[in-house]
Amino acid sequence: MYERFYELTSRPFLTVPDPSFLFWSEGHELAYTMLRYGVETRALITVITGEIGAGKTTLLRHLMNDMPDNVTMGLVSNMQEGRGDLLHWVMMSLDQDFDDEPYVKLFKKFQDFVIAKYAEGRRVMLVIDEAQNLSVKMLEELRMLSNINADKDELLQIILVGQPQLRELLADPALVQFAQRIAADFHLSRLTASETASYVAHRMEVSGAQWEVFPKRTCDLIYEATGGVPRLINILCDLSLVYGYSCERKVIDDDLLWEFLSSVRRHGIYTHLAARNPAPKLVATTEDGAKAELPSAGPRDTPGY
Repeated sequence: MYERFYELTSRPFLTVPDPSFLFWSEGHELAYTMLRYGVETRALITVITGEIGAGKTTLLRHLMNDMPDNVTMGLVSNMQEGRGDLLHWVMMSLDQDFDDEPYVKLFKKFQDFVIAKYAEGRRVMLVIDEAQNLSVKMLEELRMLSNINADKDELLQIILVGQPQLRELLADPALVQFAQRIAADFHLSRLTASETASYVAHRMEVSGAQWEVFPKRTCDLIYEATGGVPRLINILCDLSLVYGYSCERKVIDDDLLWEFLSSVRRHGIYTHLAARNPAPKLVATTEDGAKAELPSAGPRDTPGY
């Protein structure tokens, strides 16, 4: 819609995970290092957590594209209790049949598959996205699957990726044995203000931007409005480009962004930011370099909160 107006080759702020747009903040670098550490050291269980929209799945997609050749990987997404047996999900992720067989027979089938891959010089890796949806019972079943490993032979590895609730779940006393098998874990935080500006610039550059569409003062406001959550940044920037296009503005300055946010707030749009940052203090930098807190009422009332 607005790509030609801003001379872009693609939309820079789509919310679907796309490794080609991956921005390496300090947190993302550390999280990915931990993932690679888990893969390369054959860690039994690796856990990565982060806020909704922090970029966990994008990191996961990048890892999948960078997986060693000797790894057979199964990806399980959106598994929840009551939506089928865990072992069925696991077998499906590995492209294995899982007909209505008794559990013991199906477990042996899974075990034989893992052992056969090991005999071929390969190892099996289960990656479970949105793992906060698992129950204590399902996690305990995962631990039992990991018993296939024996002595120094690592036949099966497990990576869990999920929201912060996953860490709370793993602290359950009933999962002490599971927690003891976690060899690597990391929590991915939100972007800082400076990282938010770099993130916006990076995605614009990947999309072929020829000039600075989002100046620093605008990026400071974007950070305050979104709390540094990449997915919210994408939503706000994408809508800002639509608004800028409709106003025929080649640059999204802070005044234009304020105008847009005030407009959508009046129409009850973008209210999901209210729960993210209930009482932010917006600080702007004046032309002489001084800091000034923006007013909390009037035409520039903080939108969406």
